[in-house]
Amino acid sequence: MNTKEFTGELVGTFILVLFGCGSVAVATLFGEYTGILQIGLAWGLGVMLAIYLTRHLSCAHLNPAVSISMVVSKRMGARKLPAYLIAQFLGAFLAGWAIYLLFAPSIEAYEASHNILRGSSESVATAKMFGEYYIQPGGTAVVSLPLAIAAEAFGTFLLVLFIFALTEGCNVGRPSDNTAPVFIGLTVTSIICLVAPLTQAGLNPARDFGPRLVAWLTGWGSAAFPDSSGGFFWVYIAGPIIGGIVAALLFLYVFEPIMKKKSASCDCEK
Repeated sequence: MNTKEFTGELVGTFILVLFGCGSVAVATLFGEYTGILQIGLAWGLGVMLAIYLTRHLSCAHLNPAVSISMVVSKRMGARKLPAYLIAQFLGAFLAGWAIYLLFAPSIEAYEASHNILRGSSESVATAKMFGEYYIQPGGTAVVSLPLAIAAEAFGTFLLVLFIFALTEGCNVGRPSDNTAPVFIGLTVTSIICLVAPLTQAGLNPARDFGPRLVAWLTGWGSAAFPDSSGGFFWVYIAGPIIGGIVAALLFLYVFEPIMKKKSASCDCEK
């Protein structure tokens, strides 16, 4: 196990989840955000800062779906994958604990003022600070299990496709290495604005499972994993992984060969 890479993925995922889930907690408990764009920007900034902080230590994937996609596209050796995944899930789990410890008194006050019994179906209103839900009490979005899986897969497909496009040398239109994290963060923000009304836009199995496990351990119980038909796994674990793999294969076998054939800028007059 490469200690430097393990540390980079753990710390980077911790920062990403801390700022991202922290923004959801602040919005839920204190009503400090007025729209989805603000939360999306908080997530995007978290991603950007996490990449800048840790990319000298690891590849700054910070997401199991991204790491698996890198292995599929032969950009990372499969032998590195277990360490990357363990570090990412552990970083997200620790970030979930940090958020819980930081906001525990406020969560209890919110539950008391809204007559919410932790562990009941109504407590999804606070559990959503940790894990994502495609069905929420009082929600207006009509989302079936297949649609939720498709939304998470599609959102992660876009994320991975843009990561390749923004970082691969065959794309002459990519930004510089110094600014690529900014555009990756903005990509996350844009995808959240599109997908979050349906599924809260997990896009990252570690980001979902780590904090969700913290909620399960701290009293939410079955409300943390409410879908007895396996929706949690298929929507927030399998969906992003499938979407990422499809994006990696599309880039590897379609976009990359085309880009390599035309390495210069496009000339629309010819």
